Amino acid sequence: MSFADFGLSEQILKALKEKEYTRATPIQIRTIPLVSQGKDIIATAQTGTGKTASFLLPILQLLIEVGKTKPNQARSLVLAPTRELAIQIGEHARQYSKFTSLRINVVYGGVKINPQMMDLRKGADILVATPGRLLDLISKNAVKFTALKVLVLDEADRMLDLGFLDQIQKILSLLPNTRQNLMFSATFSKEILSLSKKFLNNPMEISISSKNTAADLVKHWVFPVDKKLKPELLSTLILYKKLNQVLVFTNTKKNTELLSSFLNKKGLNSSTLHGDKNQSIRAKHLSEFKKRTIRILISTDIAARGIDVSGLQCVINFELPKIAENYIHRIGRTGRAGVYGKAISLVSADEFENLQKIETVLRKKIPREIFEGFEPQHNLPCSKTKSKPKKRRRKTPKTTKKGIGLTGGLNLQTRVPDISPPQ
Repeated sequence: MSFADFGLSEQILKALKEKEYTRATPIQIRTIPLVSQGKDIIATAQTGTGKTASFLLPILQLLIEVGKTKPNQARSLVLAPTRELAIQIGEHARQYSKFTSLRINVVYGGVKINPQMMDLRKGADILVATPGRLLDLISKNAVKFTALKVLVLDEADRMLDLGFLDQIQKILSLLPNTRQNLMFSATFSKEILSLSKKFLNNPMEISISSKNTAADLVKHWVFPVDKKLKPELLSTLILYKKLNQVLVFTNTKKNTELLSSFLNKKGLNSSTLHGDKNQSIRAKHLSEFKKRTIRILISTDIAARGIDVSGLQCVINFELPKIAENYIHRIGRTGRAGVYGKAISLVSADEFENLQKIETVLRKKIPREIFEGFEPQHNLPCSKTKSKPKKRRRKTPKTTKKGIGLTGGLNLQTRVPDISPPQ
């Protein structure tokens, strides 16, 4: 289906053509007409399916049709859980509205508030915000919502994971009752569905694929390994398989820094992304990763949303997420826009319960591979299937390495199995 079939303005169609976007995705086909009709929406779709455009395009069309914004007023509001995601949504909104006079404002914490207050004086047609910074701006009377037409909650499940519920409820209490409400996410929990019933008005539910499933273009592996050998296995993977751009996930800010230090000592250029980094540093590291100035970006879940890197080759879970649904969001950074991706998880015996939960969410067992030289002393129990981990022996050069790890070391001889993408 062509974007022209949605009745979008020539300005928007011109911007889409410039981006070489010609055919709508399934979530866009289902969602754009309903949003254009003023319906409340609760939608779930896999990450990378184009759901951002599915709400931005009809909102932009609406705003073009209903006149200009007023000083300090926001005519539409998009709430996002992280700075990176807010910035990404803002970038898309600016691209789609390039040939219009609509004002796009993005506000988030970690930077000075005064420039954001100054920008809001002229009003915002689309205001993209993180909850905390938005409440700060509201308290300073920098933004008002009497003219608000549409509210969007993007990645709503993540906002609950990060403890934004109280802030969201406070923001909702400050908005006009008569408005359109749109809720989007890759996953929806019972808690999210309960929240949606409190502020959505007879919402249309849209689900493009089975709930809580990972992108079809991603191939998954689990590599059982003792915890202390994970850093050495990670560096071996990157070196022997020549992974030129890798996004690595850990569960803590401390481990991102420890792992980055380890990899840099190995000559593998890496940097980190987590909540303790100020916004300018986070933006710099993400920009360097996109440009491939750095080879490896190590991130926590809190910084993961909004990482949109074209053609990202591989995602590696150095540690499994404690919340199973976060696995989907992590691996959703790869396997986008029709390009195959790889999702590799280094799993120690004490993570078996987390692995079981992830496989339950995926509704399948993730294939296992054992690297020669990294056979775990603490075996990872078998999942509830009859299949067993495969042990592949390939003729790759042997190298003796000192496995310094994050906690200890030993000499290793490693051979790496094939992890080529599916054809």
